Amino acid sequence: MKPENSPSIVPTVHLEFIQNQAGLAEEIGAQEVETYHRALFLHHHARELEQYQQQARIHESRLASLEAQLTATQMRLAGVERLMPNGAEGPADPQQSSPWNFWDRTMFVLAGLGVACLLVFGVLNVSFNLLESGLVTFQENPVRAYFWAALLPVGALAIKVGWDFLESRRKRDVYLWTCLILGIAGVLVWVASYAAVYPTLSKSSTERIDSLSVFDTTPAHSGTLMGVNSAGAKWIDVITVAAQAVAEIFLSAVLGMYMTMIHCRHRLARLAENPLFLQLDEERSALEQGVARERLALGEARGNQGRLEHQLAALLAFARSMFQKEAALRRDQSQQKRLLLDQISDQIRTQLENVENGNRLPRNNHGVGAVAEGSNGK
Repeated sequence: MKPENSPSIVPTVHLEFIQNQAGLAEEIGAQEVETYHRALFLHHHARELEQYQQQARIHESRLASLEAQLTATQMRLAGVERLMPNGAEGPADPQQSSPWNFWDRTMFVLAGLGVACLLVFGVLNVSFNLLESGLVTFQENPVRAYFWAALLPVGALAIKVGWDFLESRRKRDVYLWTCLILGIAGVLVWVASYAAVYPTLSKSSTERIDSLSVFDTTPAHSGTLMGVNSAGAKWIDVITVAAQAVAEIFLSAVLGMYMTMIHCRHRLARLAENPLFLQLDEERSALEQGVARERLALGEARGNQGRLEHQLAALLAFARSMFQKEAALRRDQSQQKRLLLDQISDQIRTQLENVENGNRLPRNNHGVGAVAEGSNGK
């Protein structure tokens, strides 16, 4: 289909030049005619042809660059998952997680029981120690002791929440091992402090009475561990309670982390759109649109270039056919002239021969009569 703004084949064939070259040899004349009409066509359309060629080169370069970028983006996109686990809302993971087994169920239940026992024992033990400390505020209102002891589960929960906010696996491992070391250290200090006062606590009333002496001159504040503070509590009790609180807080948090790790291996994960995948997908879509536009522009430039080239080819073919027609016409005219000249020459030759024959016959007759008369006279 011819475009609306497509010009016709311009310029037209120069018949006068073809007629002038028709007298030459056919190969030389055809070459001269093609050279002339090619130069004539380029004189009118060389600018448009060069513009289309440059446009085609530009679009080819852009297309190659966009296709390279598109290939790189597709390779990056192939290595990124579209959906990623999400703890909030989202579709369920189509791939089933590892099923629960006996070991994981047992360890999960034992860890939960351990957390409950540590917190209950810690709250009761600390509250009893606070009540027996002799502080007036706890003796007047014993409920305060339980409120103070409630800081143990709150502290363990806060440590567990801090672990949940860490995203790096390495940071989580360091955090967990640090809490485990602190918890075990609290247990060791607690056992050591309790063992230091165990001989005194294990004495019966009779042994305590027998050990009393009126000559005992040991001051009441001579020992650090056995000394008494302003509130009347022993330092060994303070160390024991503090070590117990630290051990229960950190060990409860570690057990909670372990329960979370077990649950993460078996929970039904929720999936969400991966931001990196969405970004790469948008980039791929934009590159595909750019590639499509450049291909259309390249096709248009090549089409215009091909249109001009085919116009030139059609012009040269038409000029060549005109030259061949003029050459054939001249050959026919030459043959006709040659035939006419041959006929004229044949006619002239025939007439000349007749004239010569007519002149020769009378002369022969006169000679024969003279010879006959001469013989008769003799």
